[in-house]
Amino acid sequence: MKVDVLLGLQWGDEGKGKVVDVLTPKYDVVARFQGGPNAGHTLEFEGQKYVLRSIPSGIFQGDKVNIIGNGVVLDPALFKAEAEALEASGHPLKERLHISKKAHLILPTHRILDAAYEAAKGDAKVGTTGKGIGPTYTDKVSRNGVRVGDILHNFEQKYGAAKARHEQILKSLNYEYDLTELEKAWMEGIEYLKQFHFVDSEHEVNNYLKDGKSVLCEGAQGTMLDIDFGSYPFVTSSNTVCAGACTGLGVAPNCIGEVFGIFKAYCTRVGAGPFPTELFDETGDKMCTLGHEFGSVTGRKRRCGWIDLVALKYSVMINGVTKLIMMKSDVLDTFDTIKACVAYKVDGEEIDYFPYDITEGVEPVYAELPGWKTDMTKMQSEDEFPEEFNAYLTFLEEQLGVEIKIVSVGPDRAQTIERYTEE
Repeated sequence: MKVDVLLGLQWGDEGKGKVVDVLTPKYDVVARFQGGPNAGHTLEFEGQKYVLRSIPSGIFQGDKVNIIGNGVVLDPALFKAEAEALEASGHPLKERLHISKKAHLILPTHRILDAAYEAAKGDAKVGTTGKGIGPTYTDKVSRNGVRVGDILHNFEQKYGAAKARHEQILKSLNYEYDLTELEKAWMEGIEYLKQFHFVDSEHEVNNYLKDGKSVLCEGAQGTMLDIDFGSYPFVTSSNTVCAGACTGLGVAPNCIGEVFGIFKAYCTRVGAGPFPTELFDETGDKMCTLGHEFGSVTGRKRRCGWIDLVALKYSVMINGVTKLIMMKSDVLDTFDTIKACVAYKVDGEEIDYFPYDITEGVEPVYAELPGWKTDMTKMQSEDEFPEEFNAYLTFLEEQLGVEIKIVSVGPDRAQTIERYTEE
């Protein structure tokens, strides 16, 4: 068996949570391979809305195993709050969720360091969520991290050493803070974590594959926020691309099967960083309002713009996408004209590839297509799609070179239409 990978192709917020939930019935195992509680996956079904931050989106399917992989960074306090809320709504976790011993812990001092580093940057802020993600990955790479498995072995000494090191850094930054409440909640989270099943996830995932079990790997954030290939330095601190599933779960490259790439029918971004197709007019405001574009974790308003096919083609290439999934098609239902960026103009020269730097002087070159001016939210099959919408799909497929297999026409799991279905 091979693992299938599902990931976002833009600057995050593409709708990965909903798609994982829709696809989960086809899999035995859902495994999260990177990121932390800075990424929120929103799912809606049966009149309820759920926001997942660290827990894999397959958790709502009762007979599935869900794994938090070694590439994830975990905040025990935030995990406890998230898990207790799910259990209170009738979704038992302890028998469904396994946590990698090699996943790194976000310490209370990591969150304070995150705020201190952002404050020190002044106008050059990256726009971090303040959840301590960057400092945690920094400690991981510099071999100073504390891992989930350490909870079971010499924990107090390892935590104390890490805390002391962080406090020395904060002292050098002259940053004032109060650790009391954060640390109290964090320690309660540690005790709560002990109720869960800690595993050597790389062995577990590979054993499932040997046993013929199907595994879906779930990423957080989006490709354009990847630490290596995103719009650096306005990126996250981990590899959000398909290769991250190999390092974040211990899966060999030759075990990768389908790669599902998710994108919105338009484009959004949260926080600072370049965004070539961003709209600062009524059209952008309309997209924001119709798409309810506010961060599921931070509540921050998302910046909106037309779809960027230059960046999207780059993402398809980097990830080896085999099937595309388009989200929020219904948000564009009322637009007279739909635009798509097909090239960039840089210093007067038109280019159709994603360059080293897009922070300045990048002007989008647009193709225009007629809008479909039809309410698609009640549609249940592709036979109902208006002609103009089909033309938009065909245009995107020709540009990207990959079939759009699934189209979402609303937030609910039922508002999901599969295309190219076999008779």
